[in-house]
Amino acid sequence: EAAELINADRMGSWNRYYEMLSTLADAGCIELPFVPDGCEHNAHMFWIKAADLEERTRLIAFLKEQGIHTAPAGQKFGRFNGEDRYTTKESERLLRLPMYYGLKEEQVQYIAGKVREFYGK
Repeated sequence: EAAELINADRMGSWNRYYEMLSTLADAGCIELPFVPDGCEHNAHMFWIKAADLEERTRLIAFLKEQGIHTAPAGQKFGRFNGEDRYTTKESERLLRLPMYYGLKEEQVQYIAGKVREFYGK
């Protein structure tokens, strides 16, 4: 019954992340999600890509120090099956930012601000 409300809430958070982190992407510090023309997404997650595993590891540690934690479900249920040609290289750069229904604008601003602080922007 509340699907439209929930999706609109998540989409707002997703868009705020994107806007606040675009300067880092423009500067070549991170990569942001890409949504091809003519496609839609449901804002179920927001991710960034760091340069490499070492940078991502430092960013995760920095965010944890700031009270920003990774998703426990992702750590518990995430796994890989099959031959790995490209996945590990890209997943080692990937960092999911908190995204859920009810995430407040000030929380998104805080999280994005800390990511920008990490990169000195």
